[in-house]
Amino acid sequence: MNIKEVRSEDAERLRNLIIEVESSAEYMLMEPGERQSTIEQQRKMIARIQKQENAVILAAENDGSFVGYLMAIGGTVNRTRHSAYLVVGILKDFRGQGVGTALFQSVAEWAKKYGISRLELTAVTRNTAGIKLFQKSGFEIEGTKRNSLIINGELHNEYYMSKLL
Repeated sequence: MNIKEVRSEDAERLRNLIIEVESSAEYMLMEPGERQSTIEQQRKMIARIQKQENAVILAAENDGSFVGYLMAIGGTVNRTRHSAYLVVGILKDFRGQGVGTALFQSVAEWAKKYGISRLELTAVTRNTAGIKLFQKSGFEIEGTKRNSLIINGELHNEYYMSKLL
């Protein structure tokens, strides 16, 4: 498995990966089929992130296919430039096989290189596998965001989690 920085030419592969992850992951922000972005919109988003020094999209590649991704989006004002919000997604067949661990190790290395000292994310409190991965990667629970999502008609809480570098 290889971790690479996503470039504009990877737009279609990234878009397809995100759609596939969302179709099988219970705790992603968007429901299956809700994402309507085009390949061109994806390409523009990647280009915008490439221009931002404190943002990156990483992809885990296995036998030439993307199997996981991690987006780190840095703050845009002086007081938050040191911080990046993370979004991660891994194909169902590759969960529990070290893909997430490799992505989190890579983003920590990237963050140190670019002066990012805080990584943060949110996790649905019932997402025990995700929370275990995040804690294994050094994230700690800071608080609870109550009734933050409605999944299948039911309200869910999320944890605010962070890792200080």
